[in-house]
Amino acid sequence: MRRSGTDPGRAPAYEAASIKLNNSATGNSSVHGSTGQIIYANHSIKRLIERAYRVRSFQITGLDWLDNVRFDIIAKYPTGATEKDKALMLRTLLGERFQLKVHRESKELQGYALVAVKSGFKLQPVEPGGGSETSSTGGAIQTLTAKRISITALADFLAGTLSETVVDKSGISGVYNLELRWSADDLNKDGDIVAAAPNLVTALQDTLGLRLQPQKVPVKIIAVDHVERLPTDNF
Repeated sequence: MRRSGTDPGRAPAYEAASIKLNNSATGNSSVHGSTGQIIYANHSIKRLIERAYRVRSFQITGLDWLDNVRFDIIAKYPTGATEKDKALMLRTLLGERFQLKVHRESKELQGYALVAVKSGFKLQPVEPGGGSETSSTGGAIQTLTAKRISITALADFLAGTLSETVVDKSGISGVYNLELRWSADDLNKDGDIVAAAPNLVTALQDTLGLRLQPQKVPVKIIAVDHVERLPTDNF
C-alpha cells in the first residue's frame, strides 16, 4: 500500500516502509540512502526513538529492553521532504507500527555549561554563507574539524561526545572555523597518548578559550510509556 506523506490534517508519514527483524550479532548501526529513500540498518527501538525525537540516548527513559531488539527499515519519502519532515515521518512510523506512546518531561541533571575562559575566547568569526560543515574522527586520538560552526552547535557536538547535556552559556554569537584534537583517555594513563594530544578539557581551553563548567542543567526527557516488541505488517 502506498500513502501520501503530505496529506492535509495528518502527521507527515512515509509513502511506503518495510521493517525486518535484524538477528545479526553486531551492535553497529547505520543510516544511509538516496533521494526519496532512507535505510536504517540494525537499529534498536531506542536508537529509532533518538532519531525520531532528535534526542540522545541518555534523554530516553522507559522499558529495559529498548536496546535489545533491532530492525532494518527501508522507507520512501516524498520529494522535497526536509530533515525535520523525515524525523516526523519516523515518529509516525513508530506510533503506527510499534504502537509507541511517550510523554515529555524536564529534569535537572548533572551536565555542563560551555563558557569562555577568563582570558577570553580565542577565535575570530567568519562569514556565515554556505552553511556549516563538520567532520570528526574517533579512536585514541579524536578530532573535530568544522567550518562555520556556532558555539551552540559545538555544545551539541560535545554533548554527543560526552553522552551528557552540554548547554551553551558562552554568550558568543557568530560562526567559526576550528580544529580540535584531543586524547580519548581523560585519565591520562598512557604516556604516548598524553604526548600526542591533551584531554578534551585542556584542548577546549588551550585551542578555543572555552571550558566545560559542571552544573545542573535542564534536560528534556522522552519517557516511553508503551511500545510493542514487533511491528505490524509492512505497507
